[in-house]
Amino acid sequence: MSIARSASSLQLARETRERFVLATEGAIVPLARAVRDRLTQLASEVGSARAMQEHRDDFVAFQGNASQWVSLAQTGWRKALGESGPSGFHSSTSHTQMLRLELIGDEVVESNILSSRLAQVIHDRASFELSDLRLRIQHLEGTSELDGKDVLKPETLAKLLVEQWLAAGLSRQLWARVQETVQAQLVDVVAKAYEDANAHLVANGVMPEIDLKSFVRRTGGATGPGAPGTAGAAGVWQAGGPVAPGGAMSSTASVPGTFQRGGGVPSGGSPLATARQRAQTALLNLKRFVTGRIGGDTGNSTQPASSIGIDGRGTAGGADFGAPRPFSRTFAGAIADAEAAYRAAATQYLDAPGEQATLIQQSAVDLRRRSTELKKRAPTTADKATVEIVALMFQAILAEERIPFSARVWFARLQMPVLRVAIAEPEFFGTLQHPARMLIDRMGSCVMGFDAAAISGSALENEIKRVVQVIEQYPETGQRVFKLVFDEFVAFLNRYLTQSDTAQRVMSVAQQVEQKETMAIQYTIELRKMLNDMPVRDEIREFLFKVWAEVLAIAALRYGGQDEQTVTLKRAASELVWAASAKPSRTDRARVIQDLPQLLQRLRQGMALLGIVDEPQEAYIKTIGATLSDAFMLKTEAIPQAKIEAMAERLAHLEDFVSDSGGDADLPLDATNIELLLGVDASAIEVVADTAGARASEDMLAWANELQVGTWLMLDHNDRVSQVQFVWRSDRKQLHLFASADGRSFLIQAGRLASYLQAGLLTPAEEETLTVRATREALAKLDANPERLLN
Repeated sequence: MSIARSASSLQLARETRERFVLATEGAIVPLARAVRDRLTQLASEVGSARAMQEHRDDFVAFQGNASQWVSLAQTGWRKALGESGPSGFHSSTSHTQMLRLELIGDEVVESNILSSRLAQVIHDRASFELSDLRLRIQHLEGTSELDGKDVLKPETLAKLLVEQWLAAGLSRQLWARVQETVQAQLVDVVAKAYEDANAHLVANGVMPEIDLKSFVRRTGGATGPGAPGTAGAAGVWQAGGPVAPGGAMSSTASVPGTFQRGGGVPSGGSPLATARQRAQTALLNLKRFVTGRIGGDTGNSTQPASSIGIDGRGTAGGADFGAPRPFSRTFAGAIADAEAAYRAAATQYLDAPGEQATLIQQSAVDLRRRSTELKKRAPTTADKATVEIVALMFQAILAEERIPFSARVWFARLQMPVLRVAIAEPEFFGTLQHPARMLIDRMGSCVMGFDAAAISGSALENEIKRVVQVIEQYPETGQRVFKLVFDEFVAFLNRYLTQSDTAQRVMSVAQQVEQKETMAIQYTIELRKMLNDMPVRDEIREFLFKVWAEVLAIAALRYGGQDEQTVTLKRAASELVWAASAKPSRTDRARVIQDLPQLLQRLRQGMALLGIVDEPQEAYIKTIGATLSDAFMLKTEAIPQAKIEAMAERLAHLEDFVSDSGGDADLPLDATNIELLLGVDASAIEVVADTAGARASEDMLAWANELQVGTWLMLDHNDRVSQVQFVWRSDRKQLHLFASADGRSFLIQAGRLASYLQAGLLTPAEEETLTVRATREALAKLDANPERLLN
């Protein structure tokens, strides 16, 4: 329902949209340039004849229609600005469209899928800024929601770009091939535009501080204005609840320990699928149990509860059933009182003298007593059941002796915030991807590998303390605050686990090795392209591809691509090609003889840089010398000087033609290579390289890629079992670093890591995540004593 607003407020909203459109419109031309560059790169790659033809066709198609797409997109984007803002016309139009039923063609559906992918990426990147902007615009315009075609919605821009792409004569298949480039180029620009729009409104005094309570909207079927809004957790207990058994799960961060593959269908029998299925089964069994106990009591609600997130999209159930449905204010106040009381008691437990086991027992008894009191005040049976289940889960967490004492007390302080979320957002019980679960699981997977002495007073304990305190400061923000601190905790782990000098040194070496091998592979590809149509002897080709590409990669890594030493070695490649070609001219032969000592000296310097010395180096020099001698007697046509110069020019700027891909390439890795190639001591690194010919299954490779930083595992390497923590993964996901408590580091390549997982030589220290195990233990107690659920 709209509220009348002053002309100045509406004008400010309009001005904000204009600034947003202007900022994002400016990204369309660079976007087209990035797409063209990507297609140019694909067209120059060597592959199958069919793939190369498709890439050339794509480039030609885009080259001919790019200007039209840019023009249409810019014009359409400016036109969309005129259709944005509060208007009764838009509302009635939207309502009419909702009432009209019509068949939708397959092409329309396919286009909507393409645009929704782009919109989703923008949503994920800029959810907080977008939510803040939405609230400020709604405040200015006195509306409850933005219009469906508002330019501020990511869906509007994404749909327009796809529609104008098709209108310009470009295909959906081509869009699908460049959509990653589009996303990478656009997402940061749009996020920055949202940020600037918020800054503009704040500068004009519009909601400088946003009340976080306004971010939470809970929906459900209330029986009327006078009905108690106490449906709470009821929706999760109803048949066909938020997450169907065996249903596809979110592709967001996986739960540590379960090693989920986002969105995929698990392969039968793999540890990956088994862990996920066991975890989901535990949640399903809990739901079935409670459904049987509380029957049809849904707290005066006839629909499953569903939470609408801060971005306006449904979670779990995903459907919007109408008016907001907050739970009883009286009951919310009771939870707040219990939380404050336990918070004060927990401080005393941390500071009190005595045995830690006794203090933990006292803490558990205290929480149990407060939970019992809350059950008495719960307005519905669903709320009573929720209180009991959350209490049993945290009872199990408090009893976990592998969690250090101080960390357990901080975990216990999360019980009341989690209870509040579980009542307001019942999908907490139906999905492993709820941010509250993910946060507790991630913190638990980290601390269970440390002893109490290592945790006490550490930066990790301080971070856990900070996380809990932030959650307590915003009691009614639902899962948003959990998601926020989860992301912050993950970022903290990436810094914390790699802060030691040893870890930093290993990471630096590993990144350089990976980078060097990737550069060498792509230098080889470029050299092959250059020599493709040149009459060059096989011996010279083999030397350039197998040796000199590595030399150039090492030089570029050590000195830089345009350093004088690197440039000299690049020039040596073109000089060698020319020297080894036919020399019918006496002048050319004299020039070769004159320049040969310097050329051989540069070749020796390059091979020494690679670690090729003594006999192996002499063998290469001998082969090259024999080839150059033969060139004097060759009767074939000489390589034109223009081609040699073109090759030298391309070599001088070789880095311009090398992309940052190549993560699937084989990396010859061992400790000797690290020392020879990079000049560092590799004694602190246990290198576990890929084995020739070995190939792990795709499931195991996916499992390796899903390992989360901070996870503890048991590594059986060379008949020695060590508990290790996963602390780092390289940019191209080829190298993985694990650290043990005794100071050793294990650098394992992706293929070998997958093989170790497949063979059971690397296993998770915990088969289940903390909250899944707590759920299973809670269910076991309820099975044995079902009366306690509601009593």
